[in-house]
Amino acid sequence: MQVRTYAEFQANNETPEILFWVGCAGSFDQRAQRVTKAFVEILQHAGINFAILGKEEMCTGDPARRAGNEFLFQMMAYNNIQTMNMYAVKKIVTTCPHCFNTLKNEYPELGGTYDVIHHTTLIQQLINEGKIIMKEGGEFKGKKITYHDSCYLGRANQVYEAPRAVLEVLDADLVEMKRCKTNGLCCGAGGAQMFKEEEPGNTRVNWERSEEALETGATVIASNCPFCLTMLSDGIKKNEKEDDVQVLDIAEMIAKSIDKQ
Repeated sequence: MQVRTYAEFQANNETPEILFWVGCAGSFDQRAQRVTKAFVEILQHAGINFAILGKEEMCTGDPARRAGNEFLFQMMAYNNIQTMNMYAVKKIVTTCPHCFNTLKNEYPELGGTYDVIHHTTLIQQLINEGKIIMKEGGEFKGKKITYHDSCYLGRANQVYEAPRAVLEVLDADLVEMKRCKTNGLCCGAGGAQMFKEEEPGNTRVNWERSEEALETGATVIASNCPFCLTMLSDGIKKNEKEDDVQVLDIAEMIAKSIDKQ
């Protein structure tokens, strides 16, 4: 997709205005890679001067810290901070709320202070500035959409309105789940739960959350997080509804709806 790295910018004595932090899921998970590509399309269409770190990017260390390995977290964080400070990075955008939360709230105490925003907030800004315009009668027009608040974007960082404002531009029918915003329910992947087996119980968190989404009658579940995307897709499959209900990241929905004229 011809995305330049910070090293390439520096070699040409140029400075990008923003660093796109791709994250582990966005780099390696096949489903999340589609979100990365969609977001890059949006940035390129809007004419944003951005770069990635490429092979210099390591995991933020979020799963290590959540799972209790503080030493590993600090080692990863110091590596990333050293790299970003070397390039004098000022502003970061990420498609993962886990990366967003760690970079924004946990890196400053280790010497990494940056202006960090989530991709849904940046997309809202680009729409407000008229840098991306939706085509008339896009594929989501009139569709019933429900939006899932991810824990690290919602309750941890109080970002509730930007993703909803973006979805409203699609001219769709936005229906809320019974548990939403400050009362939202986790998808089941947070706190490094994504990487371990469930404890004994009579259901799974992601099954319960997916059922709440299906109860709204929505044909599209909008997400803002690669982990939520995986967990909700799994829950929809468990209910055998994958032919009727799509689980999509907001970036994918916008990339499909941009007026490219």
